[in-house]
Amino acid sequence: MGAWVGLNEVTAEGIANKDLIACRQCDALYRDIEPDDEHRAICSRCSATLYAPREGSFLQVFAFALTVLVLIVAALWFPFISISKAGLHHTSSIFDVVLSFSTTEMIPLTLAVAAMILLLPALRVLLTLYVLGPLLADKAPLPHAALAFRISERLRPWAMAEIFVLGVAVALVKIHALAHVSPGPAFWMFIALALIATMQDRAACSLTIWKALENK
Repeated sequence: MGAWVGLNEVTAEGIANKDLIACRQCDALYRDIEPDDEHRAICSRCSATLYAPREGSFLQVFAFALTVLVLIVAALWFPFISISKAGLHHTSSIFDVVLSFSTTEMIPLTLAVAAMILLLPALRVLLTLYVLGPLLADKAPLPHAALAFRISERLRPWAMAEIFVLGVAVALVKIHALAHVSPGPAFWMFIALALIATMQDRAACSLTIWKALENK
């Protein structure tokens, strides 16, 4: 991104709360000064990014979120992995991978895996689309848009599709000597999903979105 702007830390004495922002990493307080597009506001204490506005960023984030949703839905219907040995061949979908833990003792793990690789990423992008759709159309936010965006931000650390892909890749390397393993289309979709979700997070400036919600 372009140049960065360092903000000076302040105390809250004599300043209205609406005129302050806090660093999400170290909680340092700053005057709420949004930089120009293509500039970043950096925390002087921990160097975390406070503001990173970009021209057209809402459209980028919306497009990335929509792409992630399409990939999640498509990945459910395509083969995830194929294994063959001694003339036997087996193909598994992402449902088969999740349900492989579905014994009585492993039901909590099954639910956790399904939530973190499918449900939470899908919910997060749906909430993002719900929030940004009206903003792109220059209309008032939909009801409870602020709550939806807050939930979306809280879900960010728990949507672990990329961790799942990494774990599967490690497992494929380990069993490669035992059988012939071929990643299916859904596996590559999950890799694309993880990359695009990362691009979505980098393109999004949460403070800019909050400002847009407050000003509509």
